[in-house]
Amino acid sequence: MKYIISLSNRIMQRYLPDPFLFVILLTLTVFGFALVLTDSTPMNIVQYWGEGFWGLLAFSMQMVLVLVTGHVLASSPFFKSILGKLASLPSAPGQAILLVTVVSLLASFINWGFGLVIGALFAKELARKVDGIDYRLLIASAYSGFVIWHGGLSGSVPLTIATPGHFSEGLIGIIPTSETIFSTYNLVIVAALFITIPFINRLMMPSKEQTIVIDRALLEDGHDLQAASIEATEPTPSDKLENSRVLSFLIGAIGVAFLAYYFVNNGFKLNLDIVNFLFLFLGILLHGTPRRFLEAVTNAVKGASGIIIQFPFYAGLMGVMVSSGLANVISEGFVSISNSTTFPVFVFWSAGLVNFFVPSGGGQWAVQAPIVLEAAQNLGVPVSKAAMAVAWGDAWTNLIQPFWALPALAIAGLKAKDIMGYCVILLFVTGVIISLGFLIP
Repeated sequence: MKYIISLSNRIMQRYLPDPFLFVILLTLTVFGFALVLTDSTPMNIVQYWGEGFWGLLAFSMQMVLVLVTGHVLASSPFFKSILGKLASLPSAPGQAILLVTVVSLLASFINWGFGLVIGALFAKELARKVDGIDYRLLIASAYSGFVIWHGGLSGSVPLTIATPGHFSEGLIGIIPTSETIFSTYNLVIVAALFITIPFINRLMMPSKEQTIVIDRALLEDGHDLQAASIEATEPTPSDKLENSRVLSFLIGAIGVAFLAYYFVNNGFKLNLDIVNFLFLFLGILLHGTPRRFLEAVTNAVKGASGIIIQFPFYAGLMGVMVSSGLANVISEGFVSISNSTTFPVFVFWSAGLVNFFVPSGGGQWAVQAPIVLEAAQNLGVPVSKAAMAVAWGDAWTNLIQPFWALPALAIAGLKAKDIMGYCVILLFVTGVIISLGFLIP
């Protein structure tokens, strides 16, 4: 086991390029497959790519805010105190690995945006508190919980088909979450991953000689010191406004009032915009003054460069996959070799493959749903199970898709190749567990 993990880490460190180069290589790969497997001409493919290039601008901004608002909230004195106390619970590296994985799994099951950020923030706090812990594995463990999100309460596919007016309603009707998120096979998969992933992460701990411990000085944000350094000269009116607790309280209170209105009228229904809104206004309140809040934002936004520059390239990739019909070719290939028993498993695998090139749960469902749902009905497979197979496939290969790891890596200050050796091991283990789960009647 140790040898396999060491080999995986060495391969990733040596051969996995920077995520920006990775998306360029993916783009060239998709161009090639689209030329060979579809009727598209080179100019058609360039057109599809260019027209799709800016298709994720709104989502890119949401992800930047996930990173920035989560970072700002966690750096407030209140949450630093909470995370610090939680991080003081484990007394050994192994306990820290188990704890951060469970926290990440729980948070991701509740809401994917929350889970994506909180695990990495908690991991950094554990690195400050626990001696002798391998920082690479700690961050990989924090990210590993994200694999569960599409089988959880914020899964975009099961929530979409449970909502009246969804685009497939004419074909399958409304599918309640009792048949998807809360179905027996899904709960079994979730429970198995909750049990398995923490212990797999614990087993992957390197030997003492191979452990890489980060210098704790590198984990300090430095914004507290900056916030405390107020000029000794007589404060100007603008200085007084910047350090006004009243302004922060007033705008924060307005934000909290809207949140109260939202939850009263919608119940505890989280989406990415509400999570960002919650993090933003809690950050404003908990930092106390506009100046301290803005200094925390300045520090947090430095890590968003990867998201800003790379997400348009993934949008271009999605444009080629959808418009050229390449995603349909992949889906149809897996469907053609399926029977009523193996169909959900093959759909899961095909969705995992498509996810490399269409790393968006909603976007991938729009691409695969017409083929998967019609085939499921022809084979007598419950459409709810077919939909969850796509959902889990989308979540599964996120483990080794840098697109989704970027926010966590930005918070941690690591590169993708630092954690992917561990994530590859988890990919194979979780793939087996999820595949077996779909064989449950």
